[in-house]
Amino acid sequence: MNRNLAFLELKYGNIYGGYPNFYAIKEVCLLVFEPQTNRVFIETFSNNSDIDMVSVYSKVDELGNTKERVREVVNMRTNRSRPFDEEFKLGELDLDKEFAKLRNTKRFIKGFFGKNLRKYRFQDIITFDGRRDVFLCEKAGVDFRRYRIHDLQKEITKETNYLFSLNKLSKVIGFDFDRSNLRSNNLQYRLHPIASNQIVPKSAALDAVRLLMVNQEFQTRRDDFMMKAALLLNKIEMAKKV
Repeated sequence: MNRNLAFLELKYGNIYGGYPNFYAIKEVCLLVFEPQTNRVFIETFSNNSDIDMVSVYSKVDELGNTKERVREVVNMRTNRSRPFDEEFKLGELDLDKEFAKLRNTKRFIKGFFGKNLRKYRFQDIITFDGRRDVFLCEKAGVDFRRYRIHDLQKEITKETNYLFSLNKLSKVIGFDFDRSNLRSNNLQYRLHPIASNQIVPKSAALDAVRLLMVNQEFQTRRDDFMMKAALLLNKIEMAKKV
C-alpha cells in the first residue's frame, strides 16, 4: 500500500463528579505516515480547559496483560493528577460551570481537523477500537464522510481469533522508541524532533505511534507478525498454569 495513511487516537474521560456517559476530549493525535518516504508527521491538540477529568489507564506485566486498571483525576490545564474518589459528586450548578468551560472545545477541535485534513493528503484513517473516538470527533463537527475509516483491532481479531489490546500488540511487535527512532521487530522509522517531542507517557501521540508500528508489521510482515502473536499467546497460556 503506497497511499498515505492517517492514524487517529484520542484521550478523553468523564468530568470528575459528573455524568458517567459524558466524555470530554483531553487530547487528539492525528499521525500521518508516507509509505513512499517513511516520513512520520504528528499533529496534536490539547484541551487546556481548567477541568478535572477522570483518566483510566492499565498497568501491565511483561506480556502485556492488564494487572490493574487505575483511575486517577487529572487537570486538563496543568496535567497534575490526584487520587480518584468514587463518592465525589458535583452539584448541578458546579457541573454547569464545568460544561461552560468546554463551550469552545468543539470549535477548536473542528478547527484542528479542518487545518490538518487540508494540509495532508490521505483517504484512509486507521483507528484501534475507535468507534467512540470517531463519534466524539463527529460530535465536535468533524466531517469524515470523504474518508475510509478502518478499525485495526477488528482486522487483527478476525485474523488471529483473539482480541488483542494495544499493550499486548506492542509486545508482539517489539515496539521501542528512543526519541529519534520508532522501532519494531522488522521496521524502523526516523522521527523529526518536532514529532518526537510530542510522544510522552500516557499520551495520544504514544498510542498513535504504537498503532502505526502495529499496522505496518501486520500489513507488511504478516507471517512474522502471526508467528510472534502465536508465541505471545502461548506464553500467556503457560503463565496461567504457573
